[in-house]
Amino acid sequence: MKIITYLVRNSIVALALALAATAADARPFRWASQGDPQTIDPHSQNELLTNSINGQMYETLVNRGKKLEIVPALATEWQQVDSLTWRFTLRKGVRFHDGTPFTVDDVLFSIQRASQATSQIRVYATALGKPTKVDDYTVEFKLPEPNPILLEHATLVQIMSRAWCEKHRVERPLDFSAREESYASLHANGTGPYMLKLREPDVKTVMVRNPNWWGKPEGNVTEVTYLSIKSDATRVSALIAGNIDLILDPPPQDVARLRKQPGIKVIEGPENRVIFFGFDQSRDELLYSDVKGRNPFKDRRVREAIYRAIDIEALKRVTMRGQALPTGGITPSILASNPEAEKRLPYDPGRARQLLAEAGYPNGFGFTLDCPNNRYINDEQICVAVAGMLAKIGLRVRVNAQPRAIYFARLPKRDTSAYMLGWGGAITDAQTIFTPVLHSPDGKGAGDYNYGSYVNPKLDALIDAARVEADPAKRKREIAAAIAEHNAQIHHVPLHRQVIPWAMREDVHVVHRADNWIEASWARIERRD
Repeated sequence: MKIITYLVRNSIVALALALAATAADARPFRWASQGDPQTIDPHSQNELLTNSINGQMYETLVNRGKKLEIVPALATEWQQVDSLTWRFTLRKGVRFHDGTPFTVDDVLFSIQRASQATSQIRVYATALGKPTKVDDYTVEFKLPEPNPILLEHATLVQIMSRAWCEKHRVERPLDFSAREESYASLHANGTGPYMLKLREPDVKTVMVRNPNWWGKPEGNVTEVTYLSIKSDATRVSALIAGNIDLILDPPPQDVARLRKQPGIKVIEGPENRVIFFGFDQSRDELLYSDVKGRNPFKDRRVREAIYRAIDIEALKRVTMRGQALPTGGITPSILASNPEAEKRLPYDPGRARQLLAEAGYPNGFGFTLDCPNNRYINDEQICVAVAGMLAKIGLRVRVNAQPRAIYFARLPKRDTSAYMLGWGGAITDAQTIFTPVLHSPDGKGAGDYNYGSYVNPKLDALIDAARVEADPAKRKREIAAAIAEHNAQIHHVPLHRQVIPWAMREDVHVVHRADNWIEASWARIERRD
């Protein structure tokens, strides 16, 4: 009881001091986009907005700087002891939001928790190997095989309090696909710069500054309110009216107008994210189609026909209003690709019709294309536009657009015949998409996002070789070979990499990163008279 009283008393004192020190400069920060975090459980879902909101409250061993470089976070030092061993020194004096101290036991627990079957980040957690305790502030990771991008994977596993999880019976990540909810759905207890104050799903998420954070905020934001505003017009109007400070996803058709709007500014840059279509290449009979007893998408010629029927320049010009970088590549970042892999197959509807006829579908066929309607820039509009293009080669496409919460719960069940997906984040290395998305499903994390469930042993071998190769030159060749094999088989049809504009009040200053992640502790809002 004395310990609890001491922690509470000191938290109150620290909070009073923090409020006194920042009262003159304190600012609330209100920002919005069309979607909403799927859950506050940091290991359940691997989706950017969800990760970024949780990332204000939960921290990782190492983090990202303003240029996406690796920087210390809950670990202050690290070293590779040998090819299969990494050692991290943990930061001392860190406490979770409930006042309990952060120790190596929380790291061990979090890695184990994030590695479970219900975790959508298990492929990254298991890539860290087996964590072992050296002492209260030193952890070693023993790897079954070399991992040349281990530090990159360490930025993706957010650390939870073992005691808190055990107290609230959330030792296992909630199963989002099964619509499961838990205490961790609406509550958080991290070590990060902000603490959860209020969570109203599909409405708003409110966080307040953590007065006991080990770091020093660079900005002056003491309260963060994230609002889910589905309507494009409503988001834009709220920004212009001054009701919110920033919108993460201004609609492409409004960007030019916002640039000219008094009191508003737009900053932008390419995002490390590739948008593509995938297809069921596993079932013998295609779901949600008018084809019986066959699966057209098993035939490479059909996939190529779809690829060649998409007028990518028209999509960029009309649907995306220029906010896209068309590509034939499949990696989120162009840095992981090569000029040959970036070349698209030419737009050629005549050849597309010929390919369909060769595959046995001279009159085309009908199928359902599943898409989110509030996740990627103009996602539903892209699918509708592509459906119109495919109609010209005889394919009858029904677009089924759904909110992200429904959509991303459905895809892991493989309850789809064709779908849109985007993949990206801070990691520019090709492995960020190779193992989780392009690899054949193995039930251990690899291929968890291969929703088409295709199996390609040659591609798997190339991905597996690149995953453990320590020699940079040899690894570069293996990555190029893997991309070439994927593209040759057209397992996915790439569209473009997104260009991300953020629109905000002119007195708002934030760091625009290529992973489309807002770090609230860096945000500064000038005084408004």
